[in-house]
Amino acid sequence: MLAYAPVTDQAVGSAATATGAPILLSAPFLDDQEAARAAQALHSRMAGNGPFTQRAEKRLSERLEGSRVLLTTSCTHALELALLALGIGPGQEVICPSFTFVSTANAILRVGARPVFADVEDASLGLDPADAARRVTPRTAALLPVHYAGVAPDMDALLALARTRSLRVIEDAAQGLGATYDGRALGTLGDAGCYSFHETKNITCGEGGALSVKDPELAARAEIIREKGTNRSAFLRGEVDKYTWVAEGSSYVLSDVLAAVLDAQLDKFDEIHRRRRGVSDRYRAELGDWARARGVRLIPSLPGREVNDHIFYLLLPDEAARDRCLGHLRRAGVQATFHYVPLHTSPFGRSLDPEPPRLPVTDRVAATLLRLPLHPGLTDEEVERVVAAVRSFPA
Repeated sequence: MLAYAPVTDQAVGSAATATGAPILLSAPFLDDQEAARAAQALHSRMAGNGPFTQRAEKRLSERLEGSRVLLTTSCTHALELALLALGIGPGQEVICPSFTFVSTANAILRVGARPVFADVEDASLGLDPADAARRVTPRTAALLPVHYAGVAPDMDALLALARTRSLRVIEDAAQGLGATYDGRALGTLGDAGCYSFHETKNITCGEGGALSVKDPELAARAEIIREKGTNRSAFLRGEVDKYTWVAEGSSYVLSDVLAAVLDAQLDKFDEIHRRRRGVSDRYRAELGDWARARGVRLIPSLPGREVNDHIFYLLLPDEAARDRCLGHLRRAGVQATFHYVPLHTSPFGRSLDPEPPRLPVTDRVAATLLRLPLHPGLTDEEVERVVAAVRSFPA
């Protein structure tokens, strides 16, 4: 739903631009380390699940409270893998927000289940537990909350609902790596967590994802499904003397070349987040008075949530003001954008349910949200330009 301009001729990940040049919404933080690490992987002649994959999985596991981590080709595939490993399929329903990227619902459809769209909370923009509870039926198998902008919804209430109704919980933490809820890493609170390493995410390998699970039996099932339904991974660990087809599966294994790029990115994890936090802090400090005077809401700081500064958004008073502000910023050379077309109002969403649900918070947020540029390569001068452009908007 979003178009990102290509990022070229970057130096040390910066979207380094001449004065007056467009300020990019998003840009990866890259240098020669990624290329060198990828070259090592190429020389090792490993297609997938090689040494860099295993190293990156171990490093991610250490950040995710010891959960078993399986790298995948995308977060979309991580979501599919989680649903398959949990045995969710035809005849079942999964409740998810309509305010999300299409992959959340596509993964549910790909395993033969039906997505049921629910509203989001006004504070977190994540799945509303009360609205989710109203949509539970005997066919409901799971809840699939999304941690939008790295901000968790009320996970205590969602987990309590899941316990009461014997539902599984799969966290779409595509935007959530490095963020926490009550001190726990996002993606580790439910049965499974799914992450993205797309080029727009804080940590990237261009295109990739990961599944995080704590239950060893669930991890073992997911490992087999990921490796085309074979026990090849067990064979590579020396646990069996040959590998063979043991279950239905697919090919979700990430190339070791991309895992090598991810490994280099993990070296910069803290630096990337420090730089992103610096940009967010300046936006909060320099736009707070302007926002309060004009009825504009900034992305909130909520109790018990530690965000990862993946997105910085504004909520304008109405859709007309949001659209005018978008145009104003773009004319000033600031690459701002909106998020998302709600899935229940999309053409395909309407084909699933000709009478879409009433989701008032989702509709309002989608009509009024505006994202500002946020990435670790932004210079002080570029942040000043963004702030000046926003403050000059004649709301």
